[in-house]
Amino acid sequence: MARVFITGSSDGIGLGCGQLLRRQGHEVVLHARNAARAADTRAAMGDDVQVVIGDLASMAQTRSVADQVNVLGRMDAVIHNAGIGYREPERIETADGLSHVFAINVMAPYLLTALMARPGRLVYVSSRVTQDADVQLIDPQWVSRPWHGQQAYSDSKLFDDMLAFGVARRWPDVLCNSASPGYVPTKLGGPDARDDLSAGPVTPTWLAVSSDPAVLVTGTYFRYQRAAQTHPSAYSERNQDRLIDYLAKITGELLPAAGQDDRR
Repeated sequence: MARVFITGSSDGIGLGCGQLLRRQGHEVVLHARNAARAADTRAAMGDDVQVVIGDLASMAQTRSVADQVNVLGRMDAVIHNAGIGYREPERIETADGLSHVFAINVMAPYLLTALMARPGRLVYVSSRVTQDADVQLIDPQWVSRPWHGQQAYSDSKLFDDMLAFGVARRWPDVLCNSASPGYVPTKLGGPDARDDLSAGPVTPTWLAVSSDPAVLVTGTYFRYQRAAQTHPSAYSERNQDRLIDYLAKITGELLPAAGQDDRR
């Protein structure tokens, strides 16, 4: 039995991951943005499920989420699923001065990775839209550019792949991969999404707990339980380092070095 923490798990793919893992006999710790969403999560999963609470658009609340999980003990795997989609019609700025999309999709998984006790596996939920992304880190917060929600979302998912591959290089003792759940009809995917919703959680949960030799790898992108290719720029070590350095600067948190995780 594995212990798995899943961000953004009050509905959609995250909740589906929690339900699938529980059916397989694993222990899950779920996450909700606020108390009302936590109540929804318990209604769907049962009152005995552990739910941590915090808005991942906020650095302070993201730190609180990390603290809440660390109190529960080290996780065997973490699925970084929480994400905001491409339908924001204008740039929304968080209290920390970040683009709302970037804060939730990129800043939060980085900060949780830096602050939580290091698990055995990390899964960053990506997307097929990375092929449309722009690798440039010149204006990642969309301060100077005219806002484009679809582009901002695509870029954020490419950054998640870069983050996964960059962490994999730094922490060789952790299986660290990214995964596209497919184009499924969640709130993010929308009603026109063509893939089966029940298939969405399969690849992330497989990467988190399976003993299949195909998942015992690191620094790899997966679709439909197969290793695949994401945007070529995600494999650039220079791009990975630039992103991680940028995230360290805006959060004030460095990734612990390999073998130096004092949060275990």
